[in-house]
Amino acid sequence: MREGEGMRITRRTALGLLAAAPGLAKAEDWPSRPVRFVIPYPPGGPTDILGRVITTRLAQDLRQPMVVENRAGASGVIGSEVVARAAPDGATFLVNASIHLIIPHLNPSMPFDAVADFTPVTNIAMVPLVAVVNPALPVKTIPELIAYLKANPGKVSYASSGNGSALHLAGEMFKLMTGTEMVHVPYRGAGPAVQDLIAGNIQLIFDSIPSSAAAVRAGLLRPLAVTTASRVAAYPELPTVAEAGVPGFEIATWYAIWGPPRLPPAIALRLQQAVAAAVQAPEVRERLATLGADPVADSPERFAEFCRREFDRWGRLVREANVRLD
Repeated sequence: MREGEGMRITRRTALGLLAAAPGLAKAEDWPSRPVRFVIPYPPGGPTDILGRVITTRLAQDLRQPMVVENRAGASGVIGSEVVARAAPDGATFLVNASIHLIIPHLNPSMPFDAVADFTPVTNIAMVPLVAVVNPALPVKTIPELIAYLKANPGKVSYASSGNGSALHLAGEMFKLMTGTEMVHVPYRGAGPAVQDLIAGNIQLIFDSIPSSAAAVRAGLLRPLAVTTASRVAAYPELPTVAEAGVPGFEIATWYAIWGPPRLPPAIALRLQQAVAAAVQAPEVRERLATLGADPVADSPERFAEFCRREFDRWGRLVREANVRLD
């Protein structure tokens, strides 16, 4: 290596350390005040449930209040924009689902860039979806559901937690792969959708396990199959949709934390490490297990790469299924 070249590298390294120093200094004291976690859906849905499980433990471990703020609307866009515009001081974070990387493929007029305007912190957990029906619908299996849909095209309504959500795409994928017709009814979160399913106003939902689990246990809803490639511990008796007659059907959702753009890397790392410790706490693992959630807590760098892959994957699915917001 030439002497001049070595000096240039050393100078770049020094400049990089100086640029990182303010973030490192802030991280040493972080969090020194309450931290706000924006959940862009109403209370009661899976994002809200998982977000509160994690933030409750974070408050205990980090010795600061973790304030959950529900800002619902526009398939998560309203709450997400709050974080996209927030100061990168470690005081505001977003807890959202995989829809965060789906909705940009459906909405050309997004008020923010779902990738560039956020700092990936960590994914919290991966959660399978489960096909759940109102017991009044005369089906108990996926083949019976397909037969009923083909005999009654367009007469069954399926719900989602919002346009562009994984729940929405699961329904569209099911229609595409089975040659059936259903009416999509979007809600402002899975919680209200499940309540309407219980009431019989809609007939079907491909739901995250957490939000419908209590209603299933109470016998108010009937599960048919899970959407992952293999069976899940929460419903060991249920087949996968693929096993039940739709080969190749596979979809799941996941939940994660992002910060505002330009969040100091050291703060992102400190929060990720706290989340990684939280999901290993016995009471948190037990609670996640009851919700059918598998903890993840990847590093910010690995999560950022995961986000890039997921952004591309969801984009392909939206195009192939010809999913539209209207």
